[in-house]
Amino acid sequence: MSGIWLRVLPVLARNRGLTGSHAIGILGSSTWSSLAFRLCTQKVARLHSIKKPCVTTDNTVQRNTKPFPPVSCYGVLQVCHYKSFGHEKEKYSKSKTVFLSFIGIMFIVCLIDWDWVKRWWTVDAASMTEADRPKEEEEEDEDDNSLESSSEDTETDEDVKDKKKKKRVGFRDRKIIEYENRIRQYSTPDKIFRYFATLKVYGDHGDHEIFMTPDDFLRCITPGIKQPEGLGLDQFKKYDPKNTSNKLELALDEDSIFYKLGSSGLISFSDFIFLLTVLSTSRRHFEIAFRMFDLNGDGDVDYEEFDKVATLIRNQTSIGARHRDHANTGNTFKGVNSALSTYFFGQTLREKLTIEKFLFFQQQLQQEILSLEFRRKGPNEDGLISEADFAELLLAYGGYPPNKKARMLKRVKKAFKGETSQGISRDDYLKFFHFLNNINDVDTALTFYHIAGASIDPATLKHVAKTVAHVELSDHVVNVVFTLFDDNNDGQLSNREFVAVMKNRLQRGLEKPKDTGFVKLIVSMFKCAGETKPVLLDI
Repeated sequence: MSGIWLRVLPVLARNRGLTGSHAIGILGSSTWSSLAFRLCTQKVARLHSIKKPCVTTDNTVQRNTKPFPPVSCYGVLQVCHYKSFGHEKEKYSKSKTVFLSFIGIMFIVCLIDWDWVKRWWTVDAASMTEADRPKEEEEEDEDDNSLESSSEDTETDEDVKDKKKKKRVGFRDRKIIEYENRIRQYSTPDKIFRYFATLKVYGDHGDHEIFMTPDDFLRCITPGIKQPEGLGLDQFKKYDPKNTSNKLELALDEDSIFYKLGSSGLISFSDFIFLLTVLSTSRRHFEIAFRMFDLNGDGDVDYEEFDKVATLIRNQTSIGARHRDHANTGNTFKGVNSALSTYFFGQTLREKLTIEKFLFFQQQLQQEILSLEFRRKGPNEDGLISEADFAELLLAYGGYPPNKKARMLKRVKKAFKGETSQGISRDDYLKFFHFLNNINDVDTALTFYHIAGASIDPATLKHVAKTVAHVELSDHVVNVVFTLFDDNNDGQLSNREFVAVMKNRLQRGLEKPKDTGFVKLIVSMFKCAGETKPVLLDI
């Protein structure tokens, strides 16, 4: 029996690397199990003290690695005692569980769209859902629908022609418009210019340059307007100025501000960046920048100082921050062009530019864009557009969901149809946007009224426009605005929502960051991890 144990114990020592006492039981009697345990402890201690024999050759030393028979041959059951042995999950300590839960909750919090949550909980004007509407209003809508269906038979031929002109947007066009809206919102200025520009102008030496028309420029900053078929990314119409048969029909006035950019009225990539910078920057910021670089304090800047002002303001805008010169596409920013520099500083570029002249240029540019928008809506013979078209222009940059926007426009169409429709003239349209140029002061005045407990009714809005913006708004325009934003028909306006939408309309969405926010989140996380000592990880 002892011979068997002398052969079994080396196998145990080799296969398991015994470092302590192992419980070995022979299958069968308990007496033999206790005897085997005492022999095991003695033999194991002796095995660890005796070196294994080696076989020595001329060049190498080889250990005797003769395999031992398995333990199971001797009917021995080996039981090893290990810590944390088994298939159960390791139990975390309470502090580690709290730390991991905190990390998980913070990660989920970072992914939540808090703006959407805020809009969902906030009760503003024009924020009621269809489910929250009273039953009386639903009955009124049903009555209106029945009246509309009964009046369809009595429509004139002109109304039928107008309806035929408005084509319904199909599924394909909707997807294209959504894609183009994402390009406007998130793409770089280089890609936006290459997508919406339509002209490839050839030079004297066979070279060419890409240009935008004023309509292309308006299309690239206005969401919801589809690019013409056959024109898209790096797809252009060829234009040769030498060919007299090819004439540009820009439909611009003789004193248009776009002719200050060049005799043809076209917009290059450098002009595109400059115009976006002018549109996305407020008058106040330009005044501060001019005073910063006005070394002699006379309020004027020369050519070099203006270049510094333009560079500073461009880098502060989202458009300038996203721009990178691409030599392979030819879209590199070359500064203010020669025609515009001549307009600002004269033929010799030695004249000085006053802040009043530059702000007048900014005002002319804004009015030119507004005139193009008004003309795109197709005014009638009297030069009027419908109230619904005016409402669409106000909500173009509002960022409303499609259902809510359609409900607001439907309310305006119902209120102003037939004899009640007076139309909106170009002068009324420009006056209202002159009122929006002072939207920050208007916001302050409306806030004072709100704090004082006074309701913001049409008379209050007209008084604020006359006092703050020094402009007379017509009663009809004010009624259209209240119909558009007063969802509960109580005759009062929510100044918070109205001002927020009008600020977006004034800036045309150009001040928004050109990314989804996910990249900033990742960069911030890495920056925070690099600057913070991992003290909590030691718990």
